[in-house]
Amino acid sequence: MDARYLGIAELTDTPSVAVVVDVMRAYTVAAWAFARGAEKIVLAGSLDEALTLKARHPDWVALKDGAPAPGFDAVNSPGLLRSADLGGRTVVQKTTAGTVGALAVREASLVLCAGFVVAEATARVLRTRGCDRVTFVVTGEDGRAEEDLACAQYIARRADGAATDAGEFLRRAGTSRAATELEQGVREGAHPDDVALCLELDSFPFAMVAAPEDSLMVLRPLAALAPWPGEGAAA
Repeated sequence: MDARYLGIAELTDTPSVAVVVDVMRAYTVAAWAFARGAEKIVLAGSLDEALTLKARHPDWVALKDGAPAPGFDAVNSPGLLRSADLGGRTVVQKTTAGTVGALAVREASLVLCAGFVVAEATARVLRTRGCDRVTFVVTGEDGRAEEDLACAQYIARRADGAATDAGEFLRRAGTSRAATELEQGVREGAHPDDVALCLELDSFPFAMVAAPEDSLMVLRPLAALAPWPGEGAAA
């Protein structure tokens, strides 16, 4: 597989296949939301858009980075979200980097969103669909986030079918700037378990696919061997 690793600002063309990686914490949070029963996640382009969607749909769960804020129901923390009951709910998510990265490649034919918690399921989708050229969008720190790059490189190796020890990739992520800031309480809206939860490998058996639905970019869980939307019922 021909893999390239780009920051959001480096996306000068529309890739055919994109894997948007945000380990700490957007796509760890998204995976937990699905594990807690969420039906879908709407990726908002701005805080105002998230609040507008929430106003239109009061039963939706609005989630953002940072400290709690009026109009939002939750913050971007897996530790805080893991006990939520989201059965059948729609989540509206707006984060600093992860949601921005997915919206930047919304015209791609396949957009997967990933962290370590769904790494193997994501790699399996790439393998089974024969994706031979993949753009990994490293969302954090203008494309330099070590935790996102490590996760992207690990997924790329697994997509190639290589037997790969995840230990070194997880170590890189665990010593990253983002991990340090979360552990030191620099980032608001965090839980003490956030870093550990973000570094759990293959916690969930589904990949996460984002695609336009009407005027929105919507993320849904997909069992790695399930039919693609339009080919049959997705898991």
